[in-house]
Amino acid sequence: MRNYLDFEKEIKYLEENLDASKNPFDKDGISEVNTDKIKKIQDEINEKLNGIYSNLNSWQKTLVARHEDRPRANFYLKKIVSDFTQLSGDRLFGEDKSIIAGLGFIEDKSVMILAQEKGEDLNSRLDRNFGMMKPEGYRKCIRLMKLADRFKIPVISFIDTPGAYPGIGAEQRGQAGAIASSIECCMSLKVPNISIIVGEGGSGGAIALASSNKVIMLEHSIYSVISPEGCASILWRDPSKSLQAAEAMKLTAQELMKLGIVDEVIKEPLGGAHRDNERMAEEVKKSILNNLKSFQNLSGEEIYNERKTKFLKIGRDQGFKTPSQSKNLGLRFRETSLFTILKDKKAILFGAIIFMVLAIFLMF
Repeated sequence: MRNYLDFEKEIKYLEENLDASKNPFDKDGISEVNTDKIKKIQDEINEKLNGIYSNLNSWQKTLVARHEDRPRANFYLKKIVSDFTQLSGDRLFGEDKSIIAGLGFIEDKSVMILAQEKGEDLNSRLDRNFGMMKPEGYRKCIRLMKLADRFKIPVISFIDTPGAYPGIGAEQRGQAGAIASSIECCMSLKVPNISIIVGEGGSGGAIALASSNKVIMLEHSIYSVISPEGCASILWRDPSKSLQAAEAMKLTAQELMKLGIVDEVIKEPLGGAHRDNERMAEEVKKSILNNLKSFQNLSGEEIYNERKTKFLKIGRDQGFKTPSQSKNLGLRFRETSLFTILKDKKAILFGAIIFMVLAIFLMF
């Protein structure tokens, strides 16, 4: 049974009407199916979907990203990755089922997969802890990322989590440290690292695996430092102001693309990924292969520097110099002309003298 969001009530009515029109049985027995009526209803559904989904606000996109029927990471793993061998445990505490990790192939390319999995029904969601990873999950990812780096295997991460698990046990086992170490590991890799946000990318739980060369988002996915409800509760003490919070947070794929935080947005089928799972998987696979191809001729050092430069440039218009631009001295701040003047002590002294002379002149 298909699930509908509040703003899809008209779609629900039309699709129920469509299903009834396709049924060859009525109260009088077998009847002729009216194909013209079916086509007319389908066209109306497509028109409504196009109108609704092309004008979603930030809160509505959040609801779509959390949709019950939206394909989860495990679905993409099964459709895209072949010969998958799951690897478990962090060698310190235990296995975290909210992250599926292992080696496999995407076409003929060997990859390391890290997939945050929320679960598909109540039992699997409880088993997967709703995609909220614990310290042992991040430590498992660190172990496997280092393994991939050693054997020159690209790392592909599927992000779908409301955030890291906030329980007491997780804090006791070093949740914050595990997340920080995971980010550090992502940034230090000398193999391509690609992250795809397929649903909800929440807080440090997502950033721990999304500190990648390429951060890719599905059209109706979200990526933010906190959930809109959490933001509204903190700022306004009112969770009902989630829409206002969502708009202020700029958490949609389109807004993050403008800010330079996201590298690519994959267009979803009409009405969202949950309406055509197979097509969505094909688009994700195509994006991964295209991005892996762009790293084919780069050395490990170049891949590392490309990632580091990308993150250092976020929020800084002037950006940073790459090692080739700064005579292999590492990444350095690209100084503005004003900064260069202020750095010169003689120029500062000269400026101060001129300022004092002008001040004296104005006084008299």
